[in-house]
Amino acid sequence: MWLNELYHQLDPIAFAVGPFAVRWYGLAYLAGFVLGAVVIWRTQNRWGLDLSMDDLISLITGISMGIILGGRLGYVIFYGKGYYLAHPLSILALYEGGMSFHGGLIGAAVGAYVVCRQLGMDFATIADLTACGGPVGLFFGRCANFVNGELWGKETDLPWGVMFDNTGGGAVFRHPSQLYEALLEGVVIFLVLWALARRVPPRPQGTFLGAFLVLYGCFRFLIEFVRLPDAQMGYLLGTNWLTMGQCLSLPLVVVGVGLIWYATRRNAPQRIYL
Repeated sequence: MWLNELYHQLDPIAFAVGPFAVRWYGLAYLAGFVLGAVVIWRTQNRWGLDLSMDDLISLITGISMGIILGGRLGYVIFYGKGYYLAHPLSILALYEGGMSFHGGLIGAAVGAYVVCRQLGMDFATIADLTACGGPVGLFFGRCANFVNGELWGKETDLPWGVMFDNTGGGAVFRHPSQLYEALLEGVVIFLVLWALARRVPPRPQGTFLGAFLVLYGCFRFLIEFVRLPDAQMGYLLGTNWLTMGQCLSLPLVVVGVGLIWYATRRNAPQRIYL
């Protein structure tokens, strides 16, 4: 099990300066925001738009705050199962883990919308550009999940199985579902959107966000079959397969298909400013 050997050589702490420790999880968020901004900048340049660097920084700041706040609140609401009602101060304990992609997605949309309103930017184009950069953050985030040994998969006898230390399920090899997500949600979605974004003039507003939602929803739904649900949630509706992640991902597919249909009918050109 070659991947298992690699996993056990990794340390969640990247480096420490005295009592201050920097974890790979935090660096993954930083890399996702910075490189996502690079993708947004290069894409809008290719499309011949005129986003200023100052407005890009404001946009990334708003999106970053939205992702962190939305991701945490989403976890509290979707996966907390009453724990945070009894322990409200734990909501602020980000160092204990617990972030929801779906909550982060909502938070990112709210953060981007607020910045767009303040700076007079067209939210539809900004949403498309952000969708193009989003898979970069997903890739680094899922790799950090792997390093942390969290969100592991079901048992497997495949040669890339990993024996995670803190599963509580004994010494068994499991699917590295974090890396499956890094590959599909990160690399594959990025390549698809990158290929779509190569065309100039660009495809109409809504195309890229719609494609992102459809692809993410489908990939996440499928990966949940080999990923164990959060222990406090388990499987839903008396099944032995339906998870909260699947329930939250199906609406993304529906919304994404609707966005692509609407984008095709409306055929609005991409623009940064109103």
